[in-house]
Amino acid sequence: MKTRTKIAVLIILAVTMGLMMTGISVAALSGKITIAGSTSVAPHIEALAKLFMAKNPSVKITVESIGSGQGISAAIDGTADIGMSSRELKDEEKKYLKEYELCVDGIAIITSQANPVKKVTKAQAKDIFLGKVTNWKALGGNNGTINIYTRESTSGTRTAFEELVLGKDAKGAQLTIDEELCAAVMNSTGQLAQAVSGDKNGIGYISLGIVSNYNVNALSVDGVAATMENLAKGTYKIARPFLLLTKGEPKEPAKTFIDFCLNDKQAKDYLTEKAFIVK
Repeated sequence: MKTRTKIAVLIILAVTMGLMMTGISVAALSGKITIAGSTSVAPHIEALAKLFMAKNPSVKITVESIGSGQGISAAIDGTADIGMSSRELKDEEKKYLKEYELCVDGIAIITSQANPVKKVTKAQAKDIFLGKVTNWKALGGNNGTINIYTRESTSGTRTAFEELVLGKDAKGAQLTIDEELCAAVMNSTGQLAQAVSGDKNGIGYISLGIVSNYNVNALSVDGVAATMENLAKGTYKIARPFLLLTKGEPKEPAKTFIDFCLNDKQAKDYLTEKAFIVK
């Protein structure tokens, strides 16, 4: 009898370990997770959510693509279990939120593929988006007015771009894009990329990781090509983190989902395949 008992225990342990190795939850996880925020981060969290739900079919995850600013607010006020941001948190926001770095992404300055200009300096990019340089001819291109496309003011991509490219004035105040000088203000990465793609005189900025999804050029900056390889080497400098946010310690099943996103091999493989920099 003792021998049979030992065999039964060993079988149970073997089955349990086998289930764990295949990603099937031994103790079934269940519940709902609401995630909201950055339109740059959202498509990748949606993909990771599908992988997670395949392993945990009793968990339902909804992802809202509403911009970093609103996602941060949703995490703070509790209307979302997890917020998403494509910019660093401000000091005031850090008082309320716990942050998790999913990966690092670059921001590409994009133009239409019909535009012959393929490179800019950071100083030239700054002058373009501040409205100081207004014709492509000044950059060696065709004679045509530069049409600026920007994101809405609560966009994490816009905030990061303004901080990284425009910088601050002599008094230390952050310089920002004047929407009155822009051809259009877009509410999502996809809308902006499509608008620039269809305008031979257009310029804008999007997540470097999704440039290949659209018919646009990513301009070299200061002689460095806007590629994930250069981002990984640290030579392409226009970069920002993708963050997951919670108000205090997350509860289940959000806690396990965040752990999956940060540590699971399947999740890391997905992010690496998309050319993000993963720790």
